[in-house]
Amino acid sequence: MSRIPAASLFLPALVAGILGWTASIVVADGPTIRSDLSREQLKRVTEVTRPTSDFSKAEPYEAMESGAATSIAPVTADAFSQPSANLDKNKGLDFHLGNALFRQLWVSSPSSTQATDGLGPLFNARSCQTCHIKDGRGHPPEADGNASSMFLRLARPARTPEEQKAVEEHRAANFPDSTYGTQLQDLAVPGLSGEGKVAVTYSEQSVTLAGGETVSLGKPTYSATDLAYGPLDPDTTLSARVAPAMLGLGLIEAIPDADILAHADPDDRDGDGISGKAAIVRDNRTGKVALGRFGLKAQNATVRDQTSAALVNDIGISNPDHPNAHGDCTAREPQCLAMPTGVQKRLGNTEAPDPILDLMTYYSENLAVPARRKASFPETLHGKQMFYQSGCIACHTPKFVTRSDARAEAQSFQLIWPYSDFLLHDMGDGLADGQQVGVASGQEWRTPPLWGIGLTQTVSGHTFFLHDGRARNLTEAILWHGGEAEKARNAFASLSKDDRQALITFLESL
Repeated sequence: MSRIPAASLFLPALVAGILGWTASIVVADGPTIRSDLSREQLKRVTEVTRPTSDFSKAEPYEAMESGAATSIAPVTADAFSQPSANLDKNKGLDFHLGNALFRQLWVSSPSSTQATDGLGPLFNARSCQTCHIKDGRGHPPEADGNASSMFLRLARPARTPEEQKAVEEHRAANFPDSTYGTQLQDLAVPGLSGEGKVAVTYSEQSVTLAGGETVSLGKPTYSATDLAYGPLDPDTTLSARVAPAMLGLGLIEAIPDADILAHADPDDRDGDGISGKAAIVRDNRTGKVALGRFGLKAQNATVRDQTSAALVNDIGISNPDHPNAHGDCTAREPQCLAMPTGVQKRLGNTEAPDPILDLMTYYSENLAVPARRKASFPETLHGKQMFYQSGCIACHTPKFVTRSDARAEAQSFQLIWPYSDFLLHDMGDGLADGQQVGVASGQEWRTPPLWGIGLTQTVSGHTFFLHDGRARNLTEAILWHGGEAEKARNAFASLSKDDRQALITFLESL
């Protein structure tokens, strides 16, 4: 039982005796069985992760959403910033150093603070915390135009056979705008102009629910204005992205590929209308084919890939995995390419040399999921039943058991409740951004995990949901679902007012 953390007392006894053995996974071939479990062990894990049909009481340890890693700290605005409860105490300093780097405000070069310069030259934010407010969700632009936690992703599809081959071989997800690169960066260091501004307008559309209640949905239209370096390429698509919460990322990485792929049904062979598709990508460090599970379109395979890409694209800080010190500057922005960088040869070849990226990744991997509130209350249990019976769990898979041989002990062999299958789903025309990202089409998005969603107001000070924050509350978020989720959306809209409120109460308990 050496692989089971001491804090595993939070896990059901049914799972607590599982031991593991290792074997390789070939993502492209679609493994049908976990590589870390024997047949008997797999049977026991299957039993504990099977969705319940008993809504008379909470399931064993259901309130501990991330197993032994769950934070039981008092619920405050810092609820998303707690370390995993089972974190090795000897690694506590690494967590706090990573936290400091996550909050650090980078400055332009040259600067007397040489350890923190290298910002930009073009950027969207000066720190990770600027977008991930208290490690939680960002928001759409405010009335004053502040878009500090939302940006426009820029991309065009393949134009040539060579580019198409690069997409098919997972060597490219799409292609940047020839002038503005991979995203519109509205800020710049002194002496340089930002690329432009995000503009959004909303048109209201009314939806009538069972019982006559009406809900107004705000449909956004996005544009890039005040472009400083010429027009966008006519083939460039705009995709608005709001920063997601940072919860439980290391645990998500520790979910076995096989358990995620077991839910995939890209051709809808079972005829249920749900055709979840695996996002096949390449690990940025190894170049090997891997299962994408991070990012709004599951474009990254690891927490490190997600972290390193955000550093260079959002803040303009080069790092060992993305060594371009000028960030997202393009050849059509020569003034940007001429700006000084923050590379200090005595420290390394990048602006964030080792161990900065390691520490930031470690911090991101070990942010704890808060414990559930009121998981056993009758109203919550009734809402859970409505959530299940409406078909929401067809994509929002309730629970997994992480690998028994996970790389980090804190993430090893935990029963977790993320409420996501981490697959790509067609969400219909209403949520489509028209932007291909690897195997994800312009209508497909990764199912977002729901753990912690009920504390968005407490942590981030708002209740904006979905990839671009268009939904102003959870009811609106559900009503925006279309495509593969339309049946579940219609089931919610057909519920009585009391049943709908119970379902929302359940979500608020997560």
